[in-house]
Amino acid sequence: QVQLVESGGGLVQAGDSLRLSCPVTGGAFSPVAMAWFRQGPGKEREFVAGIAWMGGRTRYVDAVKGRFTISRDNAKKTLYLQMNNLNSEDTAVYYCAASDLSLVQWSVSDFTSWGQGTQVTVSS
Repeated sequence: QVQLVESGGGLVQAGDSLRLSCPVTGGAFSPVAMAWFRQGPGKEREFVAGIAWMGGRTRYVDAVKGRFTISRDNAKKTLYLQMNNLNSEDTAVYYCAASDLSLVQWSVSDFTSWGQGTQVTVSS
């Protein structure tokens, strides 16, 4: 069974940067796409950024465009999220997720494997 384990979260000040990592272990790893979601206090889980695992095409929610960069290392089977110029609205638990669907709409229901999440807190 595939396991996703996020790391790299923490407490930072507004304007700072963080890099999240999500290595994939166990099972037969052949995702169509992987993504980062986040869930802020009292909010629903939302899509942040996604990447097609083989082709590398990326997609971002408008709120993070120009600040966040999603990438992956196929050989290391690891997903990354570089987050720059963080602000208080980015405070959330960040989740790594994988999908093996042939058509991914970047919604929570499209992703079948999830990590446990890593907390990102941005103080203003």
